[in-house]
Amino acid sequence: MRRGKAMSFLGQILDIDLSEETLKFSPFPDECVQEYLGGRGINVKFIYDNIPPGTDPFSPKNILTLSCGLLTGTAAPASSRLHINALSPQTGLLGSSNLGGGFGAQMRACGIQQLIIRGKARKPVYLWIDGDSIEIRNAKSIWGLETWATQEQLKNKFGSQKLNILTIGPGGENGTLFGCILTDRHHVAGRTGMGTVMGSKNLKAIVTREQKQKIPFRSDPNGHDAIKRYIWQIKNSPHYKTVKKHGGAGYVKWADDLGILSTRNYRDYRFEAADQIDGKNLEKNITRRRGCAGCPIQCKAELEFQNGKLKGNRAVRPEFEPMLALGSKCGLSDLDTLVYLDNLCTRLGIDSISAGGAIAFAMDLYDRGILTLNDTDGINLVWGNGESMETLINQMCYGDGLGGILAKGVRRAAQSIGRGAERYAPHVKGLELSGYHPDNIMGTALGYAVASRGADFNDIYATMEYKWLPNEEREEFGSPKVADLKSIHGKAELVRRSMIIGVVLDSLGLCKLPALCLICTYDLVAETELTAAVLGQPLGVSDFFSAGERIVNLERLFNLRHGASAADDRLPDMFFEKEYNAGEEPSKPHEWMEPMKKEFYQVMGWDEKGHPTQEKLEGLGIFPISNVAQPAA
Repeated sequence: MRRGKAMSFLGQILDIDLSEETLKFSPFPDECVQEYLGGRGINVKFIYDNIPPGTDPFSPKNILTLSCGLLTGTAAPASSRLHINALSPQTGLLGSSNLGGGFGAQMRACGIQQLIIRGKARKPVYLWIDGDSIEIRNAKSIWGLETWATQEQLKNKFGSQKLNILTIGPGGENGTLFGCILTDRHHVAGRTGMGTVMGSKNLKAIVTREQKQKIPFRSDPNGHDAIKRYIWQIKNSPHYKTVKKHGGAGYVKWADDLGILSTRNYRDYRFEAADQIDGKNLEKNITRRRGCAGCPIQCKAELEFQNGKLKGNRAVRPEFEPMLALGSKCGLSDLDTLVYLDNLCTRLGIDSISAGGAIAFAMDLYDRGILTLNDTDGINLVWGNGESMETLINQMCYGDGLGGILAKGVRRAAQSIGRGAERYAPHVKGLELSGYHPDNIMGTALGYAVASRGADFNDIYATMEYKWLPNEEREEFGSPKVADLKSIHGKAELVRRSMIIGVVLDSLGLCKLPALCLICTYDLVAETELTAAVLGQPLGVSDFFSAGERIVNLERLFNLRHGASAADDRLPDMFFEKEYNAGEEPSKPHEWMEPMKKEFYQVMGWDEKGHPTQEKLEGLGIFPISNVAQPAA
């Protein structure tokens, strides 16, 4: 199919039905920009309107949506992000994931703002997008290949390295519930099984050829000044040099010192080998530093090893979360093995956070005697056994043995195993917890419980909790105790702010690492200036906050429509086995989590069951109320 490129800086919507093999273009609705921005916001609006209750995530009726943020592909720094949504096969609720790299910018350069994928191909296919040429092509020769091999084969086939490729691996093809989507070797949309949705549609990859002609963007005369200010804020932040040098991998010891390092399936919050697996030890292995185009941080790195399984092979440095998921969470103290296992997950196309969480869960059951060698087919699941971890990862991707059970995620695996296993399954809404241990960081604990996609720090990026000073917390949230990690005071408003700002950044296409880890202002002032300068859009800070709140509430309505309830906004029982010290106030579990959750509902404008009130929805302009949600009883 060929068509003329869109003249609007917003590009067009490309709607593809793989079952019917049809492609359709439509203009991006300009009127949605102020209400839902782009990226995550416009995706959520679309899937809410088009995926009805009762849809099976593996059904052709599930819809995969990929959207560029408003700033993706522009001159704005760190604006490479692409957001991906569908109904999640892992949780049955909102599927939501995000990745950087060059694909989003190239999709935008092809004049496509949003890509909608419906139906299921009769045989494996990939999408070819070359400017104004879009084709559905046979993927027989690449089906079954690992992610890195898929990209290499396609580049060799077309004799060009100037291709940007999104691809899945055997995990997504074979129905591992946490299959991921990869571009390049470093950039992964890992959480909630979006790669599995691609696999269920027989869609192996999406390929764009690099475009010489870029889409023009409006800019005011002071645009360069706003860009320079944003870069200055990033480069002059206290942690800029550390993140640039070591990436997120260099913060393992920091998390251990803070007492929030998930260890041995959350049995502890400190790991005796934290020093050994800290990413700063990988400095000697770095051969090349990389990152997303236009980002001043360049937080990725390619590695080379002189010994071990990676000897003679190229590798990539893991991010912070995989370091914990495959390291301390599993009791693994060998850094080379940790890197190998993370790269194995990436090549096979599975989320390393969920994979590590599932392995840690199995090791915990083995240590407690709930699983035996008979259950594991002889695999020794003693803590830190890297060889056994590798076996389970391969099994997860091909549906074999115990790994085939773990491939369904810890919630379903625990139900299948029985014998009390459910008590030790660390998930919320079916999504495995990320790396911070919720025992000693109350805002993150609340964020895990109420996040729309399940327990994930990146969804509610609450760095204010440990980066802001007490006087800043007092001024913003009315209590200096917000800066006390173990205090429950003020955490509801902190989580609300983090949630709204997170969806705005995902809708703009900006990376959260520089915005929330380095700049860390949480006021959207710099982002508003940047957007106005680059796009010429008259959107103010209040517009951004309103849009963010609207998106958050629509995500909530999507989950309620698909069966979620307030009962799902809760940490697992394994975190309620002892009394906690919430700040200065000793408390039992129901005395620290439930008050935070109740207060969170209040500050969100939701009722006691966690349903957005009619007044809240009317205020946000979400109509008609009677058709918006059918809340679970």
